Amino acid sequence: MPGRYLEEFEPGQVFRHGLRKTVTESDNMLFSVMTLNPQPLHIDFDFAAKSEWGKPLVNSLFTLGLMIGISVHDTTIGTTVANLGMKDTVFPHPVFHGDTISVESEVLSVRVSKSKPDRGIVEFEHRAFNQHGALVARCTRQAMIRKMSA
Repeated sequence: MPGRYLEEFEPGQVFRHGLRKTVTESDNMLFSVMTLNPQPLHIDFDFAAKSEWGKPLVNSLFTLGLMIGISVHDTTIGTTVANLGMKDTVFPHPVFHGDTISVESEVLSVRVSKSKPDRGIVEFEHRAFNQHGALVARCTRQAMIRKMSA
């Protein structure tokens, strides 16, 4: 299913994405190694066992990428020109190996570009939850989206 064009978004729309993912130890280790992040809270089980969490935490940047990635199929696949930025990113609850992440996205604003009439900017708030319904991540993202008429 292709992504939506600018004209197909309106403030207040909420997408509850059907795609979910159970985060594995391999996901966390591979992401941490690929991004050269040696944080022992992510990759050292002995170190993490002695932390307040008692077990490894999933790398929060993996959680951010997963949250936005899950949203793409229902919203912007093939219609995104570029991500313009993310702000107000928070991780209010940790993610652990074995947690299943689900995502919802809300359209906050939509506007035509002032300099490029064939596209516009959609501002989303993405929210990720674990299998217990706890909010594990939230961010506001601005994406440049093609117009249908372009």
